Amino acid sequence: MKLARRVAIITGAAAGIGEASARQFAKEGARLVLVDLQEDALSKLVEELEQESAIVLDIVGDVSSPSLCQSVIDRTTAQFGRLDILFNNAGIVLNGSLVDCTEEEWQRTMDINLKSMYLLCRAAVPIMQRQGRGTIINMSSIAGPTGVANRGAYSVSKAGVIGLTKSLAMDFVKDGIRVNCICPATVDTPSLRQRIANSPDPEAARRAFIARQPMGRIGTPEEIAAMALFLASDESRYMTGQAIVMDGGMKL
Repeated sequence: MKLARRVAIITGAAAGIGEASARQFAKEGARLVLVDLQEDALSKLVEELEQESAIVLDIVGDVSSPSLCQSVIDRTTAQFGRLDILFNNAGIVLNGSLVDCTEEEWQRTMDINLKSMYLLCRAAVPIMQRQGRGTIINMSSIAGPTGVANRGAYSVSKAGVIGLTKSLAMDFVKDGIRVNCICPATVDTPSLRQRIANSPDPEAARRAFIARQPMGRIGTPEEIAAMALFLASDESRYMTGQAIVMDGGMKL
């Protein structure tokens, strides 16, 4: 198995891309540390994975909290003795341009989408340095390299994720630590479905989301999780510092 006996942290693990990644990583033999705010959904996922013989540690909390991030790393190493993979997947999407964005919305977006990655990486890198190897995967977005209309703070945060990824990759490549990020376009997640449901015309909103991709469809969580699995495994061992676009042709 591609991740046999490796220890992987996944944030935002209870739904969408995080959930799909947890399932794929488990099938490939990883020992999982799953982090999310949604306690009920996380507990349900853990129960299902444990029924399939996966080894799972679940942690409920907000990744924008410095103490929570340090606790995640500490509990991981206390439980498993090592840390091989950190998948920073947690994030939020707020609509509106930067002019529409309040300071509170700006700060919340940066805290969850970018600061949490800094906090977790800062705590994880020394562990990986001592091991002589490790893999970090950060979730960016097509909004990172190109910007997306009406997603001001979100686009800025995801551009920051790319910068964080490249900086970490450059600084720690000699330590055997690889760092890459994924930049998806529209993906069929509970978050997207909720935003569609909350729009004035849900059906029109869904058509608009689909129309953004020339392939004529939105992506699936499993497709993005497959890329995360590739980046987590030795199959990508010659890759670091990359922002991988998966956008259905959106930016051709």
